[in-house]
Amino acid sequence: MKDLLFQVLNRISEIPASEADKLYQACSSISLEKGSHYITHQSIPKKFALVQKGLFRYYYLHPSGSEYTKGFFAESTFISSYTAMIKKQPSHLAIQALEPCEILSIDYTHWQSILQAHPCWTKFLYKIMAQAFEAKETRERELLLCDATERYLIFKDRFPGLESRISQNLVASYLGITNVALSRIRKKISLLT
Repeated sequence: MKDLLFQVLNRISEIPASEADKLYQACSSISLEKGSHYITHQSIPKKFALVQKGLFRYYYLHPSGSEYTKGFFAESTFISSYTAMIKKQPSHLAIQALEPCEILSIDYTHWQSILQAHPCWTKFLYKIMAQAFEAKETRERELLLCDATERYLIFKDRFPGLESRISQNLVASYLGITNVALSRIRKKISLLT
């Protein structure tokens, strides 16, 4: 896990080995079963994690019980309900393991100490936030401007192989359509190819 953490950190920003080691020492290795949650709805998150193995989804739960999938996060990505964590407020989203998962989790208070101790972390955080903002903006644009077929094709391109790891229901939820609409889109595409 240590090697993966160092690789991911340095892929994002140049982090001295001594600083990366400090972060690793503050992490806890956690295993999660399929279906379990790293962050639950309305909990106040106090941690974030790096996914070593497995797949997670972020989703919102409507009072009616309907679930709306915001995104999928696989190996070598960070997971967090960041806004709720920094504001110390209940999370509007939940983070659920879709497969058995292995993660490195860090307490937000420990992270704050590490962040303030060396300037490399400010640059790292800036780059992470820029990536998150770009992903959010892209997702919003797709939901507002693309039709369901275009969103499905974008999904397949952005997440190659993911469809074989998740249910059709989750794909439809991510696209903002019903299972029936997704089946029609798949059939239409198969007829065109």
